Amino acid sequence: MDTGIAISPRPVTGPFVWTGPEMQRRRDEWIRDLTPAQIAELEAAVAALDATGIDIAGIGPDDLRAPSLAPLVAEARQALTRGRGFILIRGVPVDLWSARQCAIAYFGLGAKIGEPVSQNAMGHILGHVKDVGVDYARPTGRGYQTAARLPYHTDSSDVVGLLCLKPSKAGGLSSIASSAAIHNEMLRRDPTLVAALMQPVYRDRRGEVPAGAREWYAVPVFNPTPDGGLVTTYVRSAMRKAQRFGDVPRLTPEIEAACDLLDSLAESPEIHLDMEFRPGDIQFLSNHWVLHSRTAFEDFAEPGRRRHLFRLWLACADGPMVPEVFTAHWQGATASGRPSGIRVPGVPLNAPLDAT
Repeated sequence: MDTGIAISPRPVTGPFVWTGPEMQRRRDEWIRDLTPAQIAELEAAVAALDATGIDIAGIGPDDLRAPSLAPLVAEARQALTRGRGFILIRGVPVDLWSARQCAIAYFGLGAKIGEPVSQNAMGHILGHVKDVGVDYARPTGRGYQTAARLPYHTDSSDVVGLLCLKPSKAGGLSSIASSAAIHNEMLRRDPTLVAALMQPVYRDRRGEVPAGAREWYAVPVFNPTPDGGLVTTYVRSAMRKAQRFGDVPRLTPEIEAACDLLDSLAESPEIHLDMEFRPGDIQFLSNHWVLHSRTAFEDFAEPGRRRHLFRLWLACADGPMVPEVFTAHWQGATASGRPSGIRVPGVPLNAPLDAT
């Protein structure tokens, strides 16, 4: 498959190249606490929108009217599309709201950053990160529906967001890493392994197959862009699961070695950044520049206390340049030409309030 990208490994520079220890020292740059005035305005805006009976899936960027949050939304968009690639917003009063009101606040804020896109074959544009007993080892198993540790990976959208409704009893730590920093360190150690991940690698769609597509797709891990940037997409479990198809090329020792090095660098305390989730925390990440992971967690026994996060995948019209392979062979495209997530024929977009 021709990706349209010249293969010439080179270091990349920019604000999206960072290390965890560096960002720990700069916490005041990426953690934003809502002020009492902002919280009060958000509460009023949610109540007003809730009273209209609006379908959450129909909430657009102008529906949640909270002018005092406009500078924070602008800062988030800048960080996600032109900056370091992540931000953490604290203080959403989830303990005071119903699940619907939490969803209205979260979806309304997210829609101001980008267009919500489907996260699975059911057309969910409001997702749920919760242990519902799924077997992650199965070909169609999705890690977000388990309590298992999730290896470092990216999702199928410009931006992924999480709102913490209920934290776990123990564990469930969020860990993120700059994919460009990992790329640069891999290049310093062994350029041939970087080059191996600049070729298309095959991945399992896990039963979520768009119209006219096969059950697998191929896209490089590291994708240099003509403007001198680098976008990364990495899901090693999907690469391994794709080996169940006889017409998919076998993973080579070189690719395995490259993935081993990538994983070990992401897991290094010199590279990644850890953060906890508190109730009311919203984490937004750029999938193109940030790998994310989660430690395994122990949940509460009581159903009402079990770990639960809302999730959004967002397509950002002003997002960084992405190669054509992202929308031509892997996903479709939104009206603005951005990756459109996971869409299957005949399934309407919807925003369920319960994990399924």
